[in-house]
Amino acid sequence: MRPEIMEYNMDWMLCSIMMAASKTADGSRKEYDRLQPYIPYFSGILQPMVNAGKPGITFLKMFTDYLDNIVTAHDKGKKVALTTFCFSPSILYSIDVVPVTLEILTTFGRLMWKRGIVDYLDYCVELGLTETACSAQRGSMGAYLAGLGAHVDMVICDTPGVCDTNANSFTFAAAYLDKPYFQLNYPQTIGDERTDKYHLEDYMAMIDFLEKNTGKKLDLDRLKQTLDEIKIQDQLVSDLEDYHRLVPTPLPVIFNLFIYAGRFMFAGEPIYTKLLKEMLEVAAEKAARGESGLTSGKENLRAFMCYIDHYAINLKFYDWLNDNGIAHLGGILSRTFNMGSPYMEGLEGSGYSIDTSSIETMIDSIAQMNARMPMVRSIRGQYDKPGMWLEETLALAKMFKVDCIIYNGTPGCRNTWGMVKPFAMDLEKHGYPTHVMYGDAFDERVESWEASLERLNEFFNVRGLL
Repeated sequence: MRPEIMEYNMDWMLCSIMMAASKTADGSRKEYDRLQPYIPYFSGILQPMVNAGKPGITFLKMFTDYLDNIVTAHDKGKKVALTTFCFSPSILYSIDVVPVTLEILTTFGRLMWKRGIVDYLDYCVELGLTETACSAQRGSMGAYLAGLGAHVDMVICDTPGVCDTNANSFTFAAAYLDKPYFQLNYPQTIGDERTDKYHLEDYMAMIDFLEKNTGKKLDLDRLKQTLDEIKIQDQLVSDLEDYHRLVPTPLPVIFNLFIYAGRFMFAGEPIYTKLLKEMLEVAAEKAARGESGLTSGKENLRAFMCYIDHYAINLKFYDWLNDNGIAHLGGILSRTFNMGSPYMEGLEGSGYSIDTSSIETMIDSIAQMNARMPMVRSIRGQYDKPGMWLEETLALAKMFKVDCIIYNGTPGCRNTWGMVKPFAMDLEKHGYPTHVMYGDAFDERVESWEASLERLNEFFNVRGLL
């Protein structure tokens, strides 16, 4: 790793930047405009956040709080756990453990820094992790392996579907850092009594692990409070998804990022509820006026991201969607699959609900919720198996009246790459033009944004969509 990269901790740098960014809207518009020439490398991502109004400012402050929690955890007597976006942080908050979600830090390092996160990516490889491991973890994990982050006390995660690169990355990190490690198994089926029983027992073992390594007992009152808050959040997300069904959708493109990033950071915490309520207010106001959420003001077509977004620096992918009048109808990252979700009408039997009547029902609720997290639910087996990737994508595409579908991932997404071509062909047979992006959502060296953009434009022009 370059010596200059070793000068500062990654999480501290992100926190310092976000702390300054979150204060920019506290002053007048004139003060904000005068600031722009002094932040040439950050105005590209700050401006869309500020332009999003109250939700954008709340998101900046929320992410700042998340990073500050990590940086100051030990000063406050809290433990730090390395974890993944496919593991809800709600149970960690209920035992006073601060989650470090690698994929979140990788994403925002990629979006915010002109140099990107390649040094951290490559450092993992220097230590022995394969370069074909998913860049979503490696992009920030390298910082913690190099000691450029908060001291990690434990590693805790679940196996997201059959994503071996995700699972192996955390196994590697735990072994290299010599930290206590607990990994949940993924449910082979959803709604099967035998699997649900095993999954619940697995979670109870995880709680024993947490209590042993924190010296604290799980706070059942806090857990109930967290789950009650998640109920509210799930309903708010469902309400936002109902607005996605309108043509044009009144949801701004960037709201999709807010929905899933907020859930990965603060599921069950009041600040995420505040963000969702503010987004709902914006959507309701625009819907009442019949307005599109696109900054261009006109919705030309509707696209569904069947996997993850592309995180080119300064939100360039989102800007491209806005500039071309392409509404972003979300993807698997932004779906909760709670029983109140509008699309559960087409996916009966595959949702979850929350029951806080006893410790067993609360733990089971979290287990069932995590079983519907991205990839754990969607990419855990054959793409065309009932309740899997194809069926789910078709149900969502029909519900939200999409015109096309876009796949984007990383070279490490071997489970999706192993089936994306027949998956795309089947989507085409159902009448949905489907584009497969060949870049890396987090590493521009695989394919530059300009090259990805050229292929996107070619797809939309050749298929007569734009």
